[in-house]
Amino acid sequence: MTTERFKNLFLVLCFALLPMTMMAKQEATVSSPSGNLTLTAGVDNAGRPYYSLRRGGEVILLPSALGMKLKDGSLDSDFRVVAFARATKDETWRQPWGEEVDVRNHYNELTMKLAQKKGLQRQLNIVFRVFDDGMGFRYVFPEQKQLKDFVITDEATEFCFKGDPEAWTLPYDASYYEGLWTKEHLSKKGKVCTPVTIEAKPDLYMMLHEANLTDYSSLNVKPVETKGGNVSLKAELVPWSNGDLVRAKAPFVSPWRMLSVENKAGGLITNRVMLNLNDPCKIKDTSWITTGKYVGVWWSYHMQTATWAPGPKHGATTENTKRYIDFAAQHGFKGVLVEGWNYGWENDWGKEGDKFNFTKAYPDYDFEGLQKYALSKGVSLIAHNETGGAAKNYENQLEEAFSLYEKMGIKAVKTGYVNNLMDDKEHQHSQYGVRHYRKVIEAAARHHIMVVNHEPAMPTGLQRTYPNLIASEGVRGQEWNAWDGNGGNPPYHLCVLPFTRQLAGPIDFTPGIFNLEGKVFPNTHPHTTLAKQLAEYVVIYTPWQMAADEIENYKDQPAFAFIEAMPSNWQKTVIPMAEIGKYIVTARKDRDSENWFVGGMSDENARDIKLKLDFLSPGKSYKAIIYKDGPDAEYDKNPYSMTIEQQVVNNETVLNLHLAKSGGFAIQLVCLK
Repeated sequence: MTTERFKNLFLVLCFALLPMTMMAKQEATVSSPSGNLTLTAGVDNAGRPYYSLRRGGEVILLPSALGMKLKDGSLDSDFRVVAFARATKDETWRQPWGEEVDVRNHYNELTMKLAQKKGLQRQLNIVFRVFDDGMGFRYVFPEQKQLKDFVITDEATEFCFKGDPEAWTLPYDASYYEGLWTKEHLSKKGKVCTPVTIEAKPDLYMMLHEANLTDYSSLNVKPVETKGGNVSLKAELVPWSNGDLVRAKAPFVSPWRMLSVENKAGGLITNRVMLNLNDPCKIKDTSWITTGKYVGVWWSYHMQTATWAPGPKHGATTENTKRYIDFAAQHGFKGVLVEGWNYGWENDWGKEGDKFNFTKAYPDYDFEGLQKYALSKGVSLIAHNETGGAAKNYENQLEEAFSLYEKMGIKAVKTGYVNNLMDDKEHQHSQYGVRHYRKVIEAAARHHIMVVNHEPAMPTGLQRTYPNLIASEGVRGQEWNAWDGNGGNPPYHLCVLPFTRQLAGPIDFTPGIFNLEGKVFPNTHPHTTLAKQLAEYVVIYTPWQMAADEIENYKDQPAFAFIEAMPSNWQKTVIPMAEIGKYIVTARKDRDSENWFVGGMSDENARDIKLKLDFLSPGKSYKAIIYKDGPDAEYDKNPYSMTIEQQVVNNETVLNLHLAKSGGFAIQLVCLK
């Protein structure tokens, strides 16, 4: 063998023995199944990871930074790509309850495996999933010698939008997320919570949020330096009291950061990217998880005709609760919610939440006897658990309380955390709070109990994994119409929520107020017509829906028939027409029949619409029972004016409907056999 041939052979062998990682490309692309969206990921010359997103030939996200900073080092630069891995999935999974029965989960996946070139040479993987209507990515910290226990002090994640689009947002520090969503250009925003709903152009609507918030801190975002008229939003996490953002141990994964992408505003409501980014259901038998409607004494507290705490006007009495149980049974409702039944309300529970006892009832409330009475009538109590933010006190009683409820046949609990801090120390939306909420959900699942969580972390689709998490508050709800110093929720509010807060998950809004006059504060009351109150049942989604008014106010009310007929579990959902903040029409098909229900509502402006019923099944006729604003209805002058009509319709019918100022309509469509 000649010297030259030996050198050549040596070079070939050396090249063959080089690790494959040395030859990895530093950038790769992955497209959605139809090719609608294309994501590019890689590292730049400084080893900083990034990604970008296009829709067809249109830029949606410019190259945007990725990475983490830890207490003992940085994971946002000095990376090389070790390898790219690809996967795809196309499955259809079934929801025990929801806005439709089946959800298709179809995506292409790209995993970018990174290793730092110097120092500890730590590894970080970033997994991207691209759907036809959105994308998500998460950080994966592999098990490795160089990374055991660690603390995240900053998340470098950015979303660099093309241009400066307008967005609907809520300030990050709105107490319990109970604020008004407002629309401005992104560059004008401060730090805001997610979801962020973006109106980029007439055919481009987006929602930025997170999915599967597990053992992590809640996501906020804030605008950072703009370049060339483009705006970046950077991740800002809610800290522990000492400033740590996330405390973790490898192997570890972050929640998904996600962006849904739609051509129409209504598409955001039926988009299921967030749900699909959550883990499959962990509850093997979900047959005990149900949907339904309930009543309760809650509104009487806000009207000050009853009190939470014991005394001459105590609302949680055996006699009063029996009245509500009888009403529920008479009208086909499944549940009765009673706040103030248990010891602790007599204290300053905002500061003394640790005094709450979740098994011991006040002497004037026969807890077990009332549940037996309710069950005998086909009804059940919904146990109310206000914690006053004392998370540890609640955790210490969870097993005892939930065991008792399970033994009694109670299937649902409504929790509450009215305090600025948990345990007078940690933010509710920090990792501390997120861990607590998960403990409650998991404990409830073990005891076959459903949870409606008030003062929650912002929902992120966890109901796919734990469908016993049936709803959350986290919204400026109906109670603001009882005591808000500014007079109540503005007329446009309900036309914004379906495109903002509701995109995160079902809302316990408590609709159905029929007495539209403020008893305590005359200038504070629901700024809606009666017909719009009915529309709330269709537009604002939750699997457990409340008729929230005092039951006396439903007597001799023809409109109450719509609430009686209304289901809360759906086979299909469509949005025939909508404009964010101005009006919305929602149509839902009952899961257990061929019947449909339609709700429409307007902002402070009256409007006339032509509603096509082309979502109905071809060849079938339906009896339409239409509850609509009367010709003289106005929310501020004549809110009770309502017309109830009936006619036979089909999928070729077009209904001409007038919506009053802050008015609406509700339609029951009964399929004729």
